[in-house]
Amino acid sequence: MPPRSGFAPFETLPSGGRVHVVGAGPVGLLLTALLQSMDGFSVRLYEKRREYTRTRMVRLASYLVADSVESYRTDHIDGDNVEAVFDPPELDEGLAFRQSIPSDLMALLHEWALGFCPLNAIERSLSDLIDARGSNPVQRTAAVVTAQDAMAMLEPGDILIDCTGSNSLLRDHLARGSGEVDGGANTLNIRLEYALVITFLYGQKYDCNEYCKYYKNIENAHYKFIPMVHRTHYDGSISHVTGVVNISPEDYEAMPPRFDGQWLRSNFPGVAESMDRFIDKIKQETHGEILGELEIIRIPLNLYRARNATTRHWRTAGPGDHPFASSPVFLVGDSAIGSPYFQSISLGFECAMFLAGLIAQRDLPLRDMLDRYELYIYKQWLRVYMQSKMIKHNKDLFESLDDPLALLDKLHIY
Repeated sequence: MPPRSGFAPFETLPSGGRVHVVGAGPVGLLLTALLQSMDGFSVRLYEKRREYTRTRMVRLASYLVADSVESYRTDHIDGDNVEAVFDPPELDEGLAFRQSIPSDLMALLHEWALGFCPLNAIERSLSDLIDARGSNPVQRTAAVVTAQDAMAMLEPGDILIDCTGSNSLLRDHLARGSGEVDGGANTLNIRLEYALVITFLYGQKYDCNEYCKYYKNIENAHYKFIPMVHRTHYDGSISHVTGVVNISPEDYEAMPPRFDGQWLRSNFPGVAESMDRFIDKIKQETHGEILGELEIIRIPLNLYRARNATTRHWRTAGPGDHPFASSPVFLVGDSAIGSPYFQSISLGFECAMFLAGLIAQRDLPLRDMLDRYELYIYKQWLRVYMQSKMIKHNKDLFESLDDPLALLDKLHIY
């Protein structure tokens, strides 16, 4: 990285500036499409590849297309968190920006909020939309970008946006200091539990609720297979089912990252039995069969956030040789914040819309832009933290329903 000579940072975004979006998953593509529609920016998108292969089913939250504060808060759990964390003018500002989103993009968001959709279909639609627009073409570069590459491409006044996901390219580089970057230096990470995520296709319609989870797990004393309601979808002919089984840290260490049902039955019969017993009861009720093989991964369920989601601290330190001192950097989506209990695409899209709304305010001082984005990400963290801890607590209670003493141990009443 070439040395710099203490360039004084701009007070507002310069006219004709470049915006570098690193990461072309759904969040990076959405943000690119939002910025592409704004005059006065040269948008550059850096992606590892142009093929979209992730086929898991996702559903966008309805708040992404809400047109009022009331409709934004319709979720009976998340709605109370939103009211507790955000001031009404903050919500009004976000809703106002939605009115400026181009109709071609807003139509896609409305479509995806209606029901489940393959992730790669969302990515492909956004990519095609970006390429089809005749005005303000985006410069797309297929390359593996390193943190050093990203810093080297910056010129004073450029904007750099990291949309590279949970293994963020730049998150830990935003922590100011000297010497080597300390892995995790800018990440607050809370390990909630370890789990198997089990995905399969089922040849009949299958719907799940809390009663289903309970009665189909009555015979499962230790391990319990719990379908994830918002990841279970019937497409008209096939049900796409995703469920989790909590496992111990010792189980986690003894398992490979990815395997199938037969491996699980041979090596962890107790875990497999809970899964098979649940699935057999589904078959008895609906007279269907599993299509293909079970896909199983073992993961740590982490709740995390970036302590710094921008280069605000680099800027307040004054002019310097580091490119972060003269060019604002933002973390968006899973690069900034993440939870294991619900699909993060909606939260990532929400953050992308908010950031695009700030960038659209060309006269907004950069200091205010960085401060407001940091506050926004922190408030989203509070929202996600409260919801995730409640889900974790409810899961713990659910697993003890048949053991009153264990259940009482987990209750905290006053």
